[in-house]
Amino acid sequence: MESYDSGAGGAERARQRQGGDDAGPGGPEADRAGPAPERAPAPGPAAPVAAEPGSPEPDGAAPGGPGAPPRPGIAGLTPGRQLAALLALALVVAAAGLHLGLVFLHVAPSNTLTKEHGETVDAWVLPEFEQNWKLFAPNPLQQNIAVQARAELRGADGEPRATGWHDLSAQDGRAIDGNPVPSHTQQNQLRRAWDFFASTHDAQNQPNGMRGTLSERYLRRIVVMRLDGLEDGALERVQVRVSTTNVAPPRWSKEIIDTNPVFRQLPWWPVTEDDRPLDAAGDPRARDDRTEAAR
Repeated sequence: MESYDSGAGGAERARQRQGGDDAGPGGPEADRAGPAPERAPAPGPAAPVAAEPGSPEPDGAAPGGPGAPPRPGIAGLTPGRQLAALLALALVVAAAGLHLGLVFLHVAPSNTLTKEHGETVDAWVLPEFEQNWKLFAPNPLQQNIAVQARAELRGADGEPRATGWHDLSAQDGRAIDGNPVPSHTQQNQLRRAWDFFASTHDAQNQPNGMRGTLSERYLRRIVVMRLDGLEDGALERVQVRVSTTNVAPPRWSKEIIDTNPVFRQLPWWPVTEDDRPLDAAGDPRARDDRTEAAR
């Protein structure tokens, strides 16, 4: 029995010793597996990464922060340079406004400002910024200008006689009144002819150049076309006068204006064959359809 117990106990102790050697850190299994792997560190906050130049600004980046692109224009300047740029821009705007205002006064009709500061306006505009046009027509709604004409006729008895004054402007006005599509001739021919004559003649009705002679011929031929055939007799001379009447001011205005007509009368002009209108055959002594109808 003792031998059995001793044998059994010895075997049990041998198994325990073998199991302890295998489980220990220096046992045969540890030598075969090699060193134990290192443990990975616990996850933490990621380190910030600088944005590359030209890359889009990340979401949530503060304007002007490390990751924001530079601002364009004045907003990208320093405060001192921004102030200098704004002052320069204000000076440019003020200079442009002053220039446009002076040019406006130069092309505008005569008014209180131009009468008081006309020399200053001219000193700025002339000669570099001179304008050859006007913002409005001369004397807008202030004067009525009527071109009138009369003729000297020679009757069958050979004696000359003068007709009465015919208001040619009133004739054009009657032709335009009620006409939805008046012709350019009715609206502008006579008016432009007189403007042409007045701008190329002095106060004594003397031409001041070659254009003066041309304007005189042009106006004379229009008058001959209007008067030829209106009354019996051969048309030998014509005369033109212009009546200028100031428009009365409104009732609320304190301005005092003389509304009596002022006449500018031109000398008698002899009528030549070249002044008469041509017909289809080129005969200068033939009357046009309008003068024939006027008879």
